[in-house]
Amino acid sequence: MSKVFVIDTNKKPLNPIHPAQARQLLRNGKAAVFKHFPFTLILKEACPDAPVQPLRIKIDPGSKTTGIALVNDVSGEVIFAAELKHRGFAIRESLTSRKQLRRSRRNRKTRYRQPPLHEWFRKGNKQPYPKQRREGWLSPSLKSRIDNIKTWVERLRKVAPIEAISQELVCFDIQLIRHPNIQGKEYQQGTLFGYETREYLLEKWNRQCAYCRIKDILLQIEHIQCRAKGGSNSITNLTLSCEKCNLKKGTKDIKDFLKKDPTRLEKILKQAKLPLADAAAVNTTRFALLESLKATGLPVETGSGGLTKLNRTQRNLPKTHYFDACCVGQSTPEKLIVKGIKPLLITAIGHGTRQMCRTDKYGFPNRHCSRTKFHFGFQTGDIVKAIVTSGKKIGQYVGRIATRATGSFNISTKTGLIQGISYKYCKRIHAKDGYSYAF
Repeated sequence: MSKVFVIDTNKKPLNPIHPAQARQLLRNGKAAVFKHFPFTLILKEACPDAPVQPLRIKIDPGSKTTGIALVNDVSGEVIFAAELKHRGFAIRESLTSRKQLRRSRRNRKTRYRQPPLHEWFRKGNKQPYPKQRREGWLSPSLKSRIDNIKTWVERLRKVAPIEAISQELVCFDIQLIRHPNIQGKEYQQGTLFGYETREYLLEKWNRQCAYCRIKDILLQIEHIQCRAKGGSNSITNLTLSCEKCNLKKGTKDIKDFLKKDPTRLEKILKQAKLPLADAAAVNTTRFALLESLKATGLPVETGSGGLTKLNRTQRNLPKTHYFDACCVGQSTPEKLIVKGIKPLLITAIGHGTRQMCRTDKYGFPNRHCSRTKFHFGFQTGDIVKAIVTSGKKIGQYVGRIATRATGSFNISTKTGLIQGISYKYCKRIHAKDGYSYAF
């Protein structure tokens, strides 16, 4: 079961405790709720001499979702688990949309923002060439992933005695896949043999048979052009197949095997040559994330995706982001205690928008946006608890609010949207911080 974080009155992190012990401290008035996400208690006295067991934070970075886990290396107990969903692709789409809108305004010769210098330079204008991007520059969509992980590492360090970090440095060892001898015979034929290639193919082909699309069965590595007819072991010539399709294809040419399904043939040949976009995003940010974690001053251990899968397989754990995080690195205990672990689902939603008005589906403005963020001490995005004692909406509601200047708020709960709740019934339990939470 996930533990409850505890800090003393001086905000020093102490050992996490069982939820039953946390309830007892609250009943006896010895502690108060410090924050709800992650749930943390603050004691009403200092504990300078309290013994503390060091914890390790483990991170399994992903392009869409990152797994985070806190593990006790000595006992093997998993203290906390979370899945952090990024908004990198949403940022990319927003930047692309903005670029297209500005470009269309210039073509219409209406009011517009002046284009960047490099566009003027390409059109023959005598403008100085823009400054080169600094070393280590990352696009906003990639940088947001690093910032999200860094934010949560710092938040967890404030409430837990973290003394080490483990990071999955590469999702796939591309060089090892292309050149198996790059790190010598010992690595090639050791315990990681085959794990890097298989994990890469599982992600690239969506964990399904390339021919019949069946899922949730044991898949085999299949040569698109068979070895008997000159096919190579290159990663661009490999796919995944169920046993039935593999035996049926045999040594046939793929064009003959799929001559009755040209659409499927075209997709397979096209997919085989495409790089893995998600893997590219992870590999682009891996060293920047490593430097960011090293800047914390804690020792950082790294491991590959193949090693993570090997650890997870040996411990008979299901495939999830937070279990992958538990199995990152060589420091993974022989036995992981994961009973009752319920991950905190964190979604990066940003801090709002600066739009002056909302538009309809044709792009015409149809309603005004208030520029005032706070109304009656609340702002849109706060998580509140509302206890309504009179009127048609009597009841208790917990969720994220949308504020109005009139004082009549909307609350998004698990069961749906509740409209028209007065601010007088609302009590904020978690301030807006750019993330949404669920279990």
